[in-house]
Amino acid sequence: MKKVHFVGAPLLALAVAGPALAQDQTPPPANAATVEEIIVTATKREQTLQDVPISVAVTGQKTLERAQIRDLIDLQSVVPSLKVQQFNAASQTNFVIRGFGNGNGNDGIESSVGVFIDGVYRSRSAAALDDLPEVERIEVLRGPQSTLFGKNVSAGAISIVTKQPQFEFGGKAEVTLGNYDTRQVKATVTGPLSDTVAVRLSGGMNERDGYATNLTTGNDVNDRDRWSIRGDLLWVPTDQTQVRIIADYNKITEVCCAVNSIYNGPATQFIGAPPPFGLGKPISDPNKIFDRDVVFNTDPSNRLTGKGISGQLDQDLGFAKLTAITAYREQTSASYQDVDFTGADLANKDDGNDIKTFTQELRLASSSDGPFNWLIGGFYQDEKLQTGRTINYGSDIRAYAEGLSGQVPAALLAALPAGIRPALTGKSNLYALEFLQSLVTPSIHPGSTYFQAGQGIDDDYSMKQRSYSLFGQADYKITDKLTITGGLSYLNDRKRVVSDVVLRDPFSALNLQNVPQFTALGLPANLYGALGSLQFYYGNTTNHAPVNFPNANESGELKGDKVTYAVRAAYDFGWVNAYVSYSTGWKAGAYNLSSDSRPPNANGVGRTAAPEDVSVYEAGLKANFQGGYLNLAIFDQSIKGFQSNAYTGIGYSLVNAGEESVKGFEVDSAYRPLDWLSLTASATYLDPTYDSFTGAACVNYDTARCPVNPATGLRPNFRDLTGDKPAGIPKWTVSTSATVSHDLGKGYAGYLRVEYDYTGKVQLSETTPPDVGTWGQNVVNASLGVTDDAHGLELTFWGRNLTDDESLIATFPTVAQDGSYSGYPTPPRTYGVTLRKTF
Repeated sequence: MKKVHFVGAPLLALAVAGPALAQDQTPPPANAATVEEIIVTATKREQTLQDVPISVAVTGQKTLERAQIRDLIDLQSVVPSLKVQQFNAASQTNFVIRGFGNGNGNDGIESSVGVFIDGVYRSRSAAALDDLPEVERIEVLRGPQSTLFGKNVSAGAISIVTKQPQFEFGGKAEVTLGNYDTRQVKATVTGPLSDTVAVRLSGGMNERDGYATNLTTGNDVNDRDRWSIRGDLLWVPTDQTQVRIIADYNKITEVCCAVNSIYNGPATQFIGAPPPFGLGKPISDPNKIFDRDVVFNTDPSNRLTGKGISGQLDQDLGFAKLTAITAYREQTSASYQDVDFTGADLANKDDGNDIKTFTQELRLASSSDGPFNWLIGGFYQDEKLQTGRTINYGSDIRAYAEGLSGQVPAALLAALPAGIRPALTGKSNLYALEFLQSLVTPSIHPGSTYFQAGQGIDDDYSMKQRSYSLFGQADYKITDKLTITGGLSYLNDRKRVVSDVVLRDPFSALNLQNVPQFTALGLPANLYGALGSLQFYYGNTTNHAPVNFPNANESGELKGDKVTYAVRAAYDFGWVNAYVSYSTGWKAGAYNLSSDSRPPNANGVGRTAAPEDVSVYEAGLKANFQGGYLNLAIFDQSIKGFQSNAYTGIGYSLVNAGEESVKGFEVDSAYRPLDWLSLTASATYLDPTYDSFTGAACVNYDTARCPVNPATGLRPNFRDLTGDKPAGIPKWTVSTSATVSHDLGKGYAGYLRVEYDYTGKVQLSETTPPDVGTWGQNVVNASLGVTDDAHGLELTFWGRNLTDDESLIATFPTVAQDGSYSGYPTPPRTYGVTLRKTF
């Protein structure tokens, strides 16, 4: 608690100093400390950060460089309301704003946060900034933005703006060296080809050894190996016309990602116990999560390739400006992973996807100097997705399943015919099941029918998506001080899916409640019904098999549309701008592209999730004062039909929550009390609630709401979380920094930047018990640099997580080990030196 108070001190100082300083409206003296004016395009028009009447956080190039922000994952350290999570693959990245966001790991769900790079929508971003060496600024817009952006912005938007080509020759090159043998090289060069054409060529390489070690193979895990190239052409034939064409290519080949056990239940303990009490295989030690050692029987691999081309036309028509952005992108990813995260060869997963996306946006924005301004536009997207996974059982799966099934009890032996008893004495229940079946069905071989190496599942899907939107917004200045804004959008989405799921696990295909061979032997048909806990696929369905679609009852098509709107009033008081607003948002329905997908009204998790409907009440103040600014936004945001996408250890439980809401506020501030001292402080407070959620996934640890049925070995599918706090949403998130600058003379200058980031403790996942799944973060980052303006040089010594704070990014139920839980550790302390040359 002391740390929270300490971090809040700069915020309190800024809040107190702001109004007091603002009372003096006389121009500051020439040598007074000032904060550089920040220009944003959050409303698709250039405005200052203080004038734009929405909640937006902006990070400029200098902060990105000096804070060593290399990708969107690092960006969250300076934008408290933004959370970016990368789990078991670089292509699986989840963006969260104000606690809302989903889509990670399940390709049938789109994110609630839209990512736009130079106006181009990235439907599934790999969260890499390394292919954008010259970022001008990054804007994080909080709350629904559908009246200005065309796609998936029900929770917010991230807009990345890169520097355009210049008509003067110049460029920048930098080299970074650091611990874990970090090696980064980035370069960009720009200049004219003619009086009307300029280009920029950029490239980068990022390599690093892994900061975890796989004890089974001895190899590094969580390394970096990625590179990118980018070409950017600008054609300005007239003062009224501008055309920009961008092409890029990036590739990632990495050993990722490290997973550690945070709690070993009976199943995992059995794997680690010596024979005859267990398998005697290596397992991860929950007491050594941050030793950076993992235990996989094979090294995880990640491969991702992304490429695209876009063209933007800006035409000044006099009365308005026309903007057209056309883009085509392809992304291919593949990963291989030991999904049981132990030294035993239980199961391995090979998955990947191939995505082709075409987008087109048109906007027309008025150029009037009068009181009325407007913007209208349209957006179209056509996307083709191929995604799938193959899970194969390994060589240790049989011994593992036999151990979990237990030994044939004496009472059962006594009930069997005397001639059978010797064959089953000391044997497992799984073996006994096969033996009894074999007496009637000779093709079933005891010991070699169920849980054999190579058995498993093929889980493949293709999806074609077409979506479009029409949007518009208008501002009217009633007086010089008061502006009224109204916005309207129409969104339409259609998804067509074809599934091709093949179950190759004969044990999961059994109906253990009605085994026909048992009936023929005069035994109860459900004699071994309790072994249902070992049916990893379709154990909770009546047919115990996938139902592929389209079929006679399912069209394989999901369609929806919605009208959303926003209204806002903004008043300029002089030193402070105030606004109030109400806005709505919408995200289209989703398909569950995992083996947990079930036909409608069947036992189990549904095939699809209905759309999300978002509404937000918001009020904000933006105060300017000599030397700084203070921005405050207070909001009450709710989502009806929130698409919960909980990972259950095998697949994803995709269901709609009735309603989830969050109340809170955000503060962003900067203050420069002296020429040599700059302070920043930002904070987010969130108070979330499940107003209604009766279909949450059942979990092992919630025995009151999820009791095991002794007859089947299974739990109910759902539990009621109505009134509970949603997991993964911390109450407090704070980021603060102080930068000291000093003129060293003879053209040299130095600076020291220290940053502190705090995230309050929170249960990271509803599928993991709070006692092992509750974590927070206290991170200190710093940089010390020297600049030589005359030669365009900058040397920076930097460190991230200097105190080596130990925490987890996310937690989840360990695959096929009921009662065990795993987590992804945060990165350790990293440090290095960067030499940058600007010319």
